[in-house]
Parts: sequence; structure tokens; C-alpha cells
Amino acid sequence: MVDYGLPVLFTLWVWWFSTGAILYLVGLPRRTYGVSLAAATVLLVAAGYGLALCAKDTSVSGAYVAFGCAILIWGWHEIMFLTGLLAGPNRRQAQRGLSGFARFKEALLAILFHEIALLITAGVVVALTWDGPNTVGLWTFMVLWWMRLSAKLNLYFGVSNIPDEFLVPHLAYLDGYFRRRSMNWFFPLSVGVSTIVTVLLVVAALAPEATRFETVSYVLLASLLGLAVLEHWFLILPIPVMDIWKWSLRSRSAPASESMPAVVRNNRSHGQ
Repeated sequence: MVDYGLPVLFTLWVWWFSTGAILYLVGLPRRTYGVSLAAATVLLVAAGYGLALCAKDTSVSGAYVAFGCAILIWGWHEIMFLTGLLAGPNRRQAQRGLSGFARFKEALLAILFHEIALLITAGVVVALTWDGPNTVGLWTFMVLWWMRLSAKLNLYFGVSNIPDEFLVPHLAYLDGYFRRRSMNWFFPLSVGVSTIVTVLLVVAALAPEATRFETVSYVLLASLLGLAVLEHWFLILPIPVMDIWKWSLRSRSAPASESMPAVVRNNRSHGQ
């Protein structure tokens, strides 16, 4: 049971703590960003080195190390994006009445640098794990990448719960590219596919022929993907999810809704 329960608990803790820690750091005054980015970059380099070292390690500890390294690499991207240093060339509010390809283009330009960086990093992660049987780090990064892309698209197409609390003031202009609606066509597709993959990972973990390394690896990935699916449901269900990370918002001098520029709050009140 340890090979099933411990990976789930470990993933839950990493998900909760890493999300809260990043929200806390980006909520601090901008003069602190240099220290945060420097520390994150050191961890990025160490994680890349660790990922390469454990690529041939098919022990249970090797699965945990690869998983943790991929989380640290992903965390660097999150901090770079949320500090505003790796967003996109478009940093202005969405124009009223913008729709179709013009709206999609403006939204893409708002996050373009981040998307390019993720693509490059994915290539590096593939290269670091290419010759090894331990691909937990690779698939951890891919799960995070796919589910973050899915979340962005769902916010773009429209969901009922916009996570305004996650937006720091200098990224508040992104709010204009979100839509509020009860459902969009992409939500059931993205959640459905991801749920099926989660179930398949659980089945693989329970297979009697699976080794301990394979069992732990599948449970780690299934837990992470399952949490990402849960986060998607938070976008349409009336659940006060930010209560989970209320401690992380203490670094902000004012609530997100108060520190957000007035033009964004006005757009939100008009349902844009």
C-alpha cells in the first residue's frame, strides 16, 4: 500500500505547497523579484542536472527524484511568467468588441514568450532523458504543460469562475482575454481526455506485472493529472478554492480585486 498511498500524499503536498510558495513570492514587492528569480534559476539548473542523473535510475527513489526535478523546472517557468519577465510582447488591455482571429492573436501575443520558453524547455527535458528508462520527469513536465495549455484555452473560451486571485497587478491586463460563461465546447473535451488518461494510468499502476518503480511512477503521474483535472472543475464549480492557499496571499498589500486596475474591474463587471 505504501507504493500507492505515499505517491498520492507526496503529489498532494507538492501541488499544495509549490502553488502556494509561488503565489507568495510573486505577491511580494517587485524589488524582491531579483532574489526570487536568482534562487529559482539555481534550482532550475540543479533540477536539470538531477533529471539527467536519474534518467537511468529505475529505483523508487529515482521516480521521486525525477518527479521533483520536473516540478522545480516547471516552477521556474511559473515564477518567470507571474513576475512578468516572461509573458509576451502584448501588455495592453483587450479592446472592447474584439473577437475571432483578432482576439486570439492579441491573446497569444500576451503570453507568446512564455509559450516559446515552454517549448524550448520541453526539448531540453526530452534531451536530458532521451537515453534513459526513467521518463517520469519527462512525462511530469508534459502533463503540466498539457494541463496548463488546457486551462489557458478554457479561460480564453470562457468559464464561470475566473481565478482573479492568481493574477498579480502587473498581469491584470490578461483578465481582459478571459470570458465568463457557464461552459465552453473545449471544456468537456479537455477534461474528458485527461480523465481517461488518468484512469489508464491508475489501471497501469494496479497491474500485477508492474514493478515497484512502474507502480510509483504511474501513481505519481495519475495523481498529478487527477489534481489538474480537479483544478479544471474549479473553473466551473462554485468552490472557494483559494481558501486552500489563503496563506500565500498574505504577501500582498491588498486583495487582488482591490489592487487590480480599475479598467479591468470594469471589464469584469460588464462580463467581458
